[in-house]
Amino acid sequence: MRAAALAMQNTDDVVAHVVPLACPVKPVLAMGAWFKNTLCITADRQALISRNVGDLDTSAACLDHEALAYALLTMADKPLAIAHDLHPDFHSTRFAVALSAELGVPLIGVQHHHAHIAAVCAEHDFNAPIIGLALDGVGLGADGTPWGGELLRVEGASFQRLGHLRPLALPGGDKAAREPWRMAAAVLHELGRGEEIATRFADEPAAPMVSTMLQRDFNCPRTSSMGRLFDAAAGLLGICRKMEFEAQAAIALEQLAQGHGAVAPIMDGYTITPSPLMGEGWGEGVSLANTLSPTPLPSRERGGMQLDFLPLLAVLADCRDAAYGAALFHATLAAGLAEWAWRATAQQTAATVALGGGCFLNKVLSQALIPALAQRGLRVLTAVNLAPGDSAISLGQAWVAMHQLEKGN
Repeated sequence: MRAAALAMQNTDDVVAHVVPLACPVKPVLAMGAWFKNTLCITADRQALISRNVGDLDTSAACLDHEALAYALLTMADKPLAIAHDLHPDFHSTRFAVALSAELGVPLIGVQHHHAHIAAVCAEHDFNAPIIGLALDGVGLGADGTPWGGELLRVEGASFQRLGHLRPLALPGGDKAAREPWRMAAAVLHELGRGEEIATRFADEPAAPMVSTMLQRDFNCPRTSSMGRLFDAAAGLLGICRKMEFEAQAAIALEQLAQGHGAVAPIMDGYTITPSPLMGEGWGEGVSLANTLSPTPLPSRERGGMQLDFLPLLAVLADCRDAAYGAALFHATLAAGLAEWAWRATAQQTAATVALGGGCFLNKVLSQALIPALAQRGLRVLTAVNLAPGDSAISLGQAWVAMHQLEKGN
């Protein structure tokens, strides 16, 4: 790996983005996550972010990831810590453990959605408390469950989970993330319309089995993922049954909504209620002391706000105009998210909202949500030079780790 790193003699072969920072910072190395992996090292008054390795699902990508880590280490002082995602099975996490042992420096685990919001804060050099909307496909939560539609209060090294989307079942686990019809089936089951699954998806051989799985709650983990909510809407509207590439269903929904044009949201298409599920309310960068053993986070506050779009999905289940349904989905989504964030700012006495996560690559959603937040008197921070998705995770991890180190002094 060191030989491969030395072969990258041109900085352009290693560094894709440089984010200026207002003050000198402690050197940390951040390893990124699984999808669209990048690495980040802090030096002097800047954060150096590597080129995109891609998804860490091949040996070539994993070797490239390791070589980039060693190359970045030549560009700064020895890091005081190595930051990584909480998921223990990511190659980036496992290599972080090995590298921390090699260098003799501590590990700092950073929750995925905390990192999404922290990346936006880093680009704006924003250090005050902020409300974050972190919306993506999936990231391991501090409670060990799959998150993806999160309302957070973030302040440097610490975050508090203020709310989440209503969790939906994933019939068949990860397979549901590739087959939107399964997410649609999960919604029909939630609506008390499970008997429709086998007939509605009669051309899917697994439909009777999925119906039974949902009835018995067998192999149906639940997730608060916004990405899976998009999949459910696409499945209900008959837009995309199975995906051939990442986010295909969400992209199809966005394109249909753009083609249709703006519509008014359904104001009773969502509810905001106390969450029945939230336990671990807050967390911060966690030192794992060179081990992958779970580290439970302390709980300061029970409860939170659950945003539930099931009423909207019930309308989409009977919608015969897919383009109108796609536009209605985006409009109602933006209305619900704006009210959710506004309620959080009122409770937390914070007037700034950060938008992070891959769902904000969706221009229809962003262009509806940002003005809705501004109309409520809120300042909105978004990604500037980096994409809002997982390629910015390493910057967010580094930002959290830097604050964690400062806090320790």
